[in-house]
Amino acid sequence: MDFEFVGSISEIEPIAVSASIREIGRLRRLYGTGRWRRMKGRAVVRVISGRIRVAEIHWYEAHGVGREEFKIKQYLDG
Repeated sequence: MDFEFVGSISEIEPIAVSASIREIGRLRRLYGTGRWRRMKGRAVVRVISGRIRVAEIHWYEAHGVGREEFKIKQYLDG
């Protein structure tokens, strides 16, 4: 990750579940089986430059595995 969370993630919602995730095979191979979901939410993050921004974050999560592969999709603070 090229950023760190300053606060918690809010406005969490699923984007895709199990078979509708394009990379389901890779996720199961790397992290194990589980009910994988692709999620999105908003968070305050600190980027590499030290600047604090509000961003839309996407990640994958599964019960028993946890949250994996966070990435910033877009900045929401202009």
